[in-house]
Amino acid sequence: MTKNQRILVVDDEQDLCEILKFNLETEGYEVETADSAETALTMNLGSFDLLLLDVMMGEMSGFALAKQLKKQEETKDLPIIFLTARDTENDTVTGFNLGADDYISKPFSIREVLVRVRAVLRRTSKDSDERQPSMLRYQGLELNLDNKTVSIDGEQIPFTKTEFEILHTLLEESGRVFSRQELINRIWPSDVLVLDRTVDVNITRLRKKIGRFSKCIVTRLGFGYFFDA
Repeated sequence: MTKNQRILVVDDEQDLCEILKFNLETEGYEVETADSAETALTMNLGSFDLLLLDVMMGEMSGFALAKQLKKQEETKDLPIIFLTARDTENDTVTGFNLGADDYISKPFSIREVLVRVRAVLRRTSKDSDERQPSMLRYQGLELNLDNKTVSIDGEQIPFTKTEFEILHTLLEESGRVFSRQELINRIWPSDVLVLDRTVDVNITRLRKKIGRFSKCIVTRLGFGYFFDA
C-alpha cells in the first residue's frame, strides 16, 4: 500500500471520526476528518484518494454532498464509501446511483471498514504501483483481469460477462457477504431492471462452470452470497 494515500472521513460523530482516523493511520493512510459536509467543502477535496462519507448529517446530507462533488470536474472521480445507520434498499440504491463505490451500514467493525477501504483503493488507484493486479487466483482457479478469462487448473472456461463480474466481485473480497441488491448495483447497468431471481440463476450457472470450486460460493440465507476461500 502506498503510504501517502489520503482519506477524508466526514461524519458528525466526533468519536467515530477519531476511531476511524486512528485505525486508518495505523494502516499507513494519511487521514483528515470533517464534522459536516459544509466543513468538507472548505477543504481541498481533490487532494484525497477516498472519501468516507456519513449520510445523515446536519443541514447538508452525505447524499447532497456526493451529488455536488460528482458535478465538479476536480472531484467527479473521487471514490466514495457511504457510512450510514440507515440500512434500507432505497438508501443503498440512492448511494450507488450517486456514484458510490461502496456502502457500509452502521454499526460496523473496524476490520470491515479496512477491508472495504483497501478494496476500493485497489480498484480506483491511479498510481502504477497500486493498479489492480492482472490476475486473481484461488488455488487452481484463475481470473485474468486483463483479457477477462477464467481458467481452472490451466484449462480456460467460457464465461459470460455477467458471470465473470460476479465471480470477480466475490473472489476479490472473499469472505464478505454480498446481498443480491449489492451485486445488481455493481454488475448490471443502472437503467436495466434486474430481479433477485436473475442473480440466483447466474450464481447457479457460475457454480456449474467452476466445478470443484462451486462449494466456495456459499449462500448465506437471508443475506446473500460470499466466496469462502
